[in-house]
Amino acid sequence: MVKITLISCGTEYSGIQKEIEKAANTFGAEIVLPEIDLDYINEASEKFGFSAQSSSLKLMIARAMSIVEGKTKADAVFIATCFRCAEGALVRNEVRKFIQKNTRIPVVTYSFTERTKADELFIRMEALTTTVARRSILAREKQEGLTLGIDSGSTTTKVVLMENNKVLGTGWTATKDIMESVDIAANEAFEGTGYKITDVDGIGTTGYGRLNIGKKLKAELIQEELSVNAKGAVYLAGHQKGEATVLDIGGMDNKVITVNNGIPDNFTMGGICAGASGRFLDMTARRLDVDITELGPLALKGDYKRAVLNSYCIVFGIQDLVTTLAAGGSKEDAAAAACHSVAEQVYEQQLQEIDIREPLIQVGGTSLISGLVQAVSDILGGINVVVPEYSQHIGAVGAALLVSGMGTRQDEK
Repeated sequence: MVKITLISCGTEYSGIQKEIEKAANTFGAEIVLPEIDLDYINEASEKFGFSAQSSSLKLMIARAMSIVEGKTKADAVFIATCFRCAEGALVRNEVRKFIQKNTRIPVVTYSFTERTKADELFIRMEALTTTVARRSILAREKQEGLTLGIDSGSTTTKVVLMENNKVLGTGWTATKDIMESVDIAANEAFEGTGYKITDVDGIGTTGYGRLNIGKKLKAELIQEELSVNAKGAVYLAGHQKGEATVLDIGGMDNKVITVNNGIPDNFTMGGICAGASGRFLDMTARRLDVDITELGPLALKGDYKRAVLNSYCIVFGIQDLVTTLAAGGSKEDAAAAACHSVAEQVYEQQLQEIDIREPLIQVGGTSLISGLVQAVSDILGGINVVVPEYSQHIGAVGAALLVSGMGTRQDEK
């Protein structure tokens, strides 16, 4: 059983403790709390070099110290504090850095509210458990045999057919009826290859619809998108060795994952508003009366500073763009402002929660919007952003790669 060490403040008073344990138990993991005595708390605070005012935060620091010093054995670490507490946010981030600097243990941080439910913890716990339990699969560097990867996303469904480390075919369609969308994308991926689905050695599924699709297709791999996308990204970008950061700005939520030698070791996801997602850019393209594929080049010609966009809200953000256009502003400037707004929000909500390691690999459908890629680079001080081939199919590629390490269904026939 995977043992996840909980380092937290306020979880026992807010009701979130049971939700964390419920989410962990869903994946066969166990939440453990390091046992710390009073003398060690004071000693740990001095070593850590941060004098927290809250006794609970001091306990957090001591528990982190016990992991680093080997007094507590942990397969993974889950760090949680209340989003209302500024000191808690500071300690949460410093504790994360401390553990990552001194160990190779995967870490997840989480800022909770009083309304947090187990479903909101679901994917974080699944990814954390997967990183530990399937480490050998995640370390896989080559795809072998004939495998099919399916990524059932919130807005689009992607399918990739791979054979012996090469992409043979890809499929892409809007997500409507889950299985119907898979059929459409799969037919596109198989077209012209000479293969059919009964020929494949393994099927891997990821994304929102992974459980339902995996069950119906009897998939060998059903895995959350955080670890799958991370693997697909470093594989396609040629950065399976060393460190990297993966950024996926999705249709409904965003994911930022740090990777070391192909293994995810920290990630954050979510977002406060859809204004920080691909959905906002899709609405912007419609308002500007251009295809979404034209939005990126359009934005590169504009200057976001010449467009008024004062709201992060997806509704009021579009309203601001309408105001800009009505006042005589150009489509180019409006497109640039939309891309800059999304990049700025992703930075404030996700990128600041992790230590960015170069290269930064941007994936997902929004990685094809060149104006957004440039905006992300600008927000991060001109960092080089890598957009690999097949970046929009990243989850499907990762699933096809990972499932090739799980045996073949052809042996069972």
